Amino acid sequence: MAKKTLVIVESAAKARTIGKFLGQNYKVKASVGHVRDLPKSKLGVDVENGFQPKYITIRGKGALIKEIREESEKADRVLLATDPDREGEAIAWHLSQVINLPEDAKCRIEFNEITKEAIKKAVKAPRGIDYDRVNAQQARRILDRLVGYSLSPLLWAKVRKGLSAGRVQSVAVRLICEREKEIQEFKPEEYWTIECILHNENGMPFSAKLHYVDGKKPVVPNEAKAQELVNRIMRAEFSVSRIKQKERRRKALPPFTTSTLQQEAAKRLGFTPTRAMRIAQELYEGINIGAEGSVGLVTYIRTDSVRVSSDAQAEARAFIMEAFKPGYYPNKPNVYKSRKSAQDAHEAIRPTSVYRRPEDLKAFLSRDQLRLYRLIWSRFVASQMAAAVYDTVTVDIHGDKLVLRANSSQLKFPGHLAVYEEKEDDYGGQNSTSRLPELQVGQKVVVKEATPEQHFTQPPPRYTEASLVKLLEEKNIGRPSTYAPIIETIIKRGYVERKAKQLYPTELGIIVVDLLKQYFPEIMEVEFTAEMEENLDQIEEGERSWDQTVQEFYHPFASRLERAREEMEKVNIPDEPAGKECPQCGRPLLIKMGRFGKFVACSGFPECRYTESINEIVDAKCPRCGGDIVALRTKKGRRFYGCKNYPDCDFKSWNKPGEASKPKDSKTGMQAGESPS
Repeated sequence: MAKKTLVIVESAAKARTIGKFLGQNYKVKASVGHVRDLPKSKLGVDVENGFQPKYITIRGKGALIKEIREESEKADRVLLATDPDREGEAIAWHLSQVINLPEDAKCRIEFNEITKEAIKKAVKAPRGIDYDRVNAQQARRILDRLVGYSLSPLLWAKVRKGLSAGRVQSVAVRLICEREKEIQEFKPEEYWTIECILHNENGMPFSAKLHYVDGKKPVVPNEAKAQELVNRIMRAEFSVSRIKQKERRRKALPPFTTSTLQQEAAKRLGFTPTRAMRIAQELYEGINIGAEGSVGLVTYIRTDSVRVSSDAQAEARAFIMEAFKPGYYPNKPNVYKSRKSAQDAHEAIRPTSVYRRPEDLKAFLSRDQLRLYRLIWSRFVASQMAAAVYDTVTVDIHGDKLVLRANSSQLKFPGHLAVYEEKEDDYGGQNSTSRLPELQVGQKVVVKEATPEQHFTQPPPRYTEASLVKLLEEKNIGRPSTYAPIIETIIKRGYVERKAKQLYPTELGIIVVDLLKQYFPEIMEVEFTAEMEENLDQIEEGERSWDQTVQEFYHPFASRLERAREEMEKVNIPDEPAGKECPQCGRPLLIKMGRFGKFVACSGFPECRYTESINEIVDAKCPRCGGDIVALRTKKGRRFYGCKNYPDCDFKSWNKPGEASKPKDSKTGMQAGESPS
């Protein structure tokens, strides 16, 4: 009789996809994320006894755990197929605990993509639970709990009830606050540039900029100096002194990591990091694509590596040689180096097969899914293609100890640009410039115009979600799986606001950061946070003890916490007036910060309990009546969208109109079986 195997994954979508690849002797169940965690109502860490965590069954998971236990008792073996990272390893360990698997049981399987070949290969090679990985995740969880459950009550007492603080999130808020301070303190400086229009001997025009004055880079601080140079240029006689021609090769960008995917999805598609990762997770877990059934379309989406498997490279090579003319595949496969601090545990993000072209999947994917898949597919295919080639020309023109410089860059061979169009800021320069007319060394040229242009130095830009993700990665703050939650958390807590895609610190955020910097300088240091990430990496590698790491952090922290409780003065942050009166009692309404963001409440609370939501108008129109769409929240804090003309129009949707990622009910506009309340 064939052995029966129970396979446990995190999500129902993943379960459906994997179940399709396995035979009738396999049963696939979903744990729906974690089954155990630290309790919400108390610290849940025994500080006096080695910081041992006190895990409990997550509320609402009792029936599911009972069902999984019953299925495990019927099975001959159990395989835990949770995600291939620390979080997934911890979920696998918790599952092994609740169904009483032996500590050394070979029950863990791991795969980088959800395809038939990868799943079949994984089930043949189970391993034991990686306790070093579990300990690294457990250390992070305990550190974050110790900080959050210690600082939050302090902030309630000293600043405002309902506030909270986190170990990594607080550093992110600090970075945003410090950037805002730089902007506010910035003093612009005036400078001028001079651009000239010249003609060659045949009267053909071209442009050049003033490049050198008396052998030095020009310093033009004001209009008077600019005009002086313009007059000098117009009096001088110029001739071509140097022509430099060369071929410039631009290698393709590497395939996506979690960070670069979030950055490009923000810049090109307008996705927040959270939205990008949600859609990427759907593509990873599996989409029904017709005759082929449900299949994972991309590899694992939480990675900091640009490494690509040899099999994927070979498939890309075959595809490129079939789809393009000769020369589009390089003589040697492109290889990219990951950052020094990268864990390099998984491949770069890529399609599971380049032969699943975006245009072939259009009928099976939502608009958002298709846009993100096309981005991932194009970036990967381009990363395996030949370099783009440019013909560049630099011309120096001398006269009266002045040098004018003209540049030209013309695309000669598109290479990877045929698949993935790069923007100017991808390489920090322009892709092409105007072609220059025929010029020869020694040839006389005539300046027809010399135009001075005033400029002012600009302050550093505010962070966008994309640039903040890039900075977090560069500073080694957090890991790929944490970038999106960090940003969502600091916005939700009211420390940061998102305006026109830029991140602004709120008054509350600035006050909290200043207090934490004063009393907990180590926690707020970027270098300290990065060092802690390195410690967690060492725990995963078996080179460091998790409890010793927590202990080294906690004792100095506890001492500072006691001092802060005694010395920190109470801060009064007045509520912002809403500019209107309460319709029930006539007293002024105030804008308050609640658990799910800002809302309007009566200043007469608790005698008057009138409240109303603050409706944020978004860039979308109602598909029914054409009215403005506002962002709203349910009683549980979940965001949804509704028509501003309610109750005359009752349109509502979980997804912003025009950007739905799941099928909707034709009558309500909501996802099937769901409705905001």
